[in-house]
Amino acid sequence: MLKNLKLENILFLDIETVPEAEGFDKLSEKKQLLWDKKSKYFRNDDEEAASVYERAGIYAEFGKIICISVGMIYTQGTEKHLRLKSYFGDDEKLILTEFITLLDKLNKKPEVYLCGHNAKEFDFPYIARRILINGLQLPEMLDVAGKKPWEVTFLDTMDLWKFGDYKHYTSLDLLTNIFEIPTPKDDIDGSMVGGVYWVDKDLERIVKYCEKDVVAVVQLFLRFQGKELLTEDKIETTTFDV
Repeated sequence: MLKNLKLENILFLDIETVPEAEGFDKLSEKKQLLWDKKSKYFRNDDEEAASVYERAGIYAEFGKIICISVGMIYTQGTEKHLRLKSYFGDDEKLILTEFITLLDKLNKKPEVYLCGHNAKEFDFPYIARRILINGLQLPEMLDVAGKKPWEVTFLDTMDLWKFGDYKHYTSLDLLTNIFEIPTPKDDIDGSMVGGVYWVDKDLERIVKYCEKDVVAVVQLFLRFQGKELLTEDKIETTTFDV
């Protein structure tokens, strides 16, 4: 099946998330209590809820999306090119509204897939949950309730690498290394995003990191298909229509 997937029909994506507030003390009293209850499941006995609040960004109920980067491949002559676009900012509802518009356009085309790394476990459900939390309409491509497995158009490079081994987790950083793909973690990694956003106020740095992740996922997918990697001159950041 993998070799038969048309690259031009895949929207590659990655998201960056942060805790919803700059610090634990900025939360309402009720939300502090809820985070205390939630964090008890993973924090050590000597840790307080406030001391592990930097992890809140990975939970859709306690975090928010600050960047969604996407990429689509197109063919020019005999060569493949990649166009990147990012939706980012402090206004999560605006980010999601613009992303929904893109998905609605894509949904009009046949057999369009969404692809990310560990996206079935993280990116896709996180986006869907934050869409609902922001009071927006869930787009058809993310509304998987009641759909049969073959009707869900999700691709996941980590899932593809499992080959049915559901216990196996492999990071994007590791896979890029073994497939000799430039690492997207050459500046920051996911654990640093909250600090770069809330402390450094450097959203542009996060956007670049997010786009590097998308490129890495594209390159990995190409490797899975037994194809050559895209060279840097075939990768562009621009606005694109679908």
